[in-house]
Amino acid sequence: MRKWLLTAVGVNLLLGIPGVVPVWLLWYFAVNWPLAAVGWTQREPTENDGMLPWLLVGGPVMTLFALVWWLANRPVRRRTALDARLYWSAGALMTLAPSIALMIVL
Repeated sequence: MRKWLLTAVGVNLLLGIPGVVPVWLLWYFAVNWPLAAVGWTQREPTENDGMLPWLLVGGPVMTLFALVWWLANRPVRRRTALDARLYWSAGALMTLAPSIALMIVL
């Protein structure tokens, strides 16, 4: 049992390393469009390409990462004794840990 919990932590931490890219893409999108429209942030002055690059680049990157994350966690989830909601929430937080550490360092 303990082996699968450590495996779950390791899988999600390792997926969090390339997961820095989708987190950064989400942050950049949020800062330049919805948060700037509300007035909470200022847009990047050189960001004038519109939404098409986000659909062509951001969409596939986010979809691919979510698919890989789900496919990697599904077999591990079956072998752990944790509740499903707890497992998926903890897995998401562990995946975000490298991004949070990078934000703290930089």
